[in-house]
Amino acid sequence: METDERSCEKVFSNGDVYLGNFKGMLPHGKGIYTWSDGTVYDGDWEDGKMSRKGKIFWPSRAIYEGDFSGGYLHGFGTFTGSDGSIYRGSWNMNSQHGIGRKQYQNSDIYDGCWREGVREGSGRYAWSDGNLYIGNWRKGKMSGRGVMRWSNGDLFDGFWLNGLRHGSGFYTFTDGSYYFGTWTKGLKDGRGTFYPAGSKHLSKRLEGQEDKKTKLLSHSSSINSEDSIIPSVKRSLSDKISNSFQRGSGRMSHKTIFLDADWGCNDSTRKITSSLSRSLRDGEGELEDNRAVAYEREYMQGVLIKERIRNISKLSHKNKQRLNLQMRIQRSSCVNFFEGHRSYYLMLSLQLGIRYTVGKITPVPMREVRSSDFGEQARIRMYFPRKGSQLTPPHKSVDFFWKDYCPMVFRNLREMFKLNAADYMMSICGDDGLRELSSPGKSGSLFYLSHDDKFVIKTLKKSELKVLLKMLPHYYEHVQEHENTLITKFFGVHRIALKHGKKVRFVVMGNMFCTDLRIHRRYDLKGSSQGRFTNKDEISESSTLKDLDLTYEFHMDRSLRESLFKQLSLDSLFLESQGIIDYSLLLGLHFRAPEHLKPLLEPPDSLHTPESSATDVDGVISSGELLIPPRGLILVTHEPSSVSTLPGPHIRGNTLKAFSIGNKEADLLLPGTGRLRVQLGVNMPAQANHRIMQDETYSTEVELFEVYDVVLYLGIIDILQEYNLKKKIEHKYKSLQFDPLSISAVEPTVYSKRFISFLEKVFPLDP
Repeated sequence: METDERSCEKVFSNGDVYLGNFKGMLPHGKGIYTWSDGTVYDGDWEDGKMSRKGKIFWPSRAIYEGDFSGGYLHGFGTFTGSDGSIYRGSWNMNSQHGIGRKQYQNSDIYDGCWREGVREGSGRYAWSDGNLYIGNWRKGKMSGRGVMRWSNGDLFDGFWLNGLRHGSGFYTFTDGSYYFGTWTKGLKDGRGTFYPAGSKHLSKRLEGQEDKKTKLLSHSSSINSEDSIIPSVKRSLSDKISNSFQRGSGRMSHKTIFLDADWGCNDSTRKITSSLSRSLRDGEGELEDNRAVAYEREYMQGVLIKERIRNISKLSHKNKQRLNLQMRIQRSSCVNFFEGHRSYYLMLSLQLGIRYTVGKITPVPMREVRSSDFGEQARIRMYFPRKGSQLTPPHKSVDFFWKDYCPMVFRNLREMFKLNAADYMMSICGDDGLRELSSPGKSGSLFYLSHDDKFVIKTLKKSELKVLLKMLPHYYEHVQEHENTLITKFFGVHRIALKHGKKVRFVVMGNMFCTDLRIHRRYDLKGSSQGRFTNKDEISESSTLKDLDLTYEFHMDRSLRESLFKQLSLDSLFLESQGIIDYSLLLGLHFRAPEHLKPLLEPPDSLHTPESSATDVDGVISSGELLIPPRGLILVTHEPSSVSTLPGPHIRGNTLKAFSIGNKEADLLLPGTGRLRVQLGVNMPAQANHRIMQDETYSTEVELFEVYDVVLYLGIIDILQEYNLKKKIEHKYKSLQFDPLSISAVEPTVYSKRFISFLEKVFPLDP
């Protein structure tokens, strides 16, 4: 029979000493354990492990007082570091995890959510110099939506990534002027609007603005890094029980531990983002509406290249309404699929279904697809009741039926595209969810974007689903034979149905604009002139422009161009064989700021006055327009160790060879940015020539051009059009006069030839 010994002292052979109660051979109850290195624990024990309440002292003078469980710092407690920092909050397996407050050695204070020892989730960081950030964090850095207020009164409300402004937002200056636009890695990048002090205050309209996407904030080293602050917890009593007294660092747990609902970290994110601006702007008065002038600007990597004055008071009523709509959060739509419920119900249903079917099909041994794997009968069907079932978890959406089409085919396609099933599910089904986008076209489709921008989910018409399923066997063969295909990558086709019969079908595709580089221009090119332009007053940072809006010619390396047109021809012939017409080439342009203008880079938060933008600087700025001479992107021999070779949802096959470096596989060097692998449709360098309109009084013998260094992203989209589109087009234009390029298509062969002919003019072959 085991008995407790009180006030017993035991000295171990390694020099450790324990004074307290025992249960058999194990410490149990109150006791003090002193390690040979001077570490002391005074508190409760249970079966040889530190448990319940206690206090531990390290030789470094660090102290922890609080809850223990199973030998770990676990529960609620206060840790005072040897550097004077103090953390008071929740712990999980020796790591700060949950809600907590930390005061750093330099008097900075963070209040908010933690995950495994780093700031993660919603939180508030106050610097000792008066700067303040309230918003979202990821891996210890400001990431996601947040508001930063500097001690001088300047304020930025927008999106962040790795501690830098990244995405859309607006910067408010102390004098009341502000700039609304986009940033990339801390630099203004893309289009934006500057409102001088005294302009109509639009901050309420700007709140909540989301985008699909200067300098490093260098207030304190504690902002972007978290060191392991917990000294080693030593637990050795004797050789007999040494296994239960593990030695190691404070960060003993490497597995992800999700917060309980009681922590409130995830729930607080939405509340914080909706009230950020209000909480930081308390005391600000409304500005007088005594000026109605704004300045539309365009930046490349922080360099101002264009500016034009815009008189807001002269905008039409329609354009004012459009401006208001642009500056609001996109609300849920989903064509009333859930009868008034928010469309995140649809998002949740998508995630549940994809997680189920991918998890079900992935363990199945790989095999070649068969004819029975295609068609509407090849499917997985499952019912998801809200309360859960033996095969499905309980959820917060509504009861729905799920159908997964051709699961084995798409499983093989994902393998073919080298897409890991776990990464696929984490991108689409992770905690961060999906972002709903407004439709860029007239199809009425609903679009979702995964939180990491890798995947686009689009709702389909029933006719489009039939086209895809009918084409799928041939698409599979084409992708298998041509790994460099530019045709949209499809990763899955699914359907959700409610009990009362409403159905929505959708397809998961790769996002070809998933890149670290900002896409400054987007074009949807069909090779047609009929209605293929965009109203200038309707163009915004995210607009997708059309054929007649394209005013550039692109000059590429000879081998890169040859590879591009070889694949374009193969892809258009494939679509022609399927009777598919009216597809488009989606073209994305990333412009590079000229290196000789980098010294002119404005401080990111400084105020540009209208007068300063009209001043000549070495003759490069004139009337708000900047003429950019060529600088040249650098093609170098491919080095796998120097660039990322991981496959992605938009990457097309192998590394391309470039003529200019001896027909060797090429990487692209971008000064000040990095090194990228050149692939078909991805990271393709070119020079964009734009002809300048000249005054008639000047000689026309010499043509003047603006020449830009650009990086191109290309892919063929819109390949699921109805088969009877030909008849609709013929009827529409039957009695009209039109030029050879005015009709979208008459026959697939006509369309493919015209399509390639048009692109050959856009990408001319250099002599």
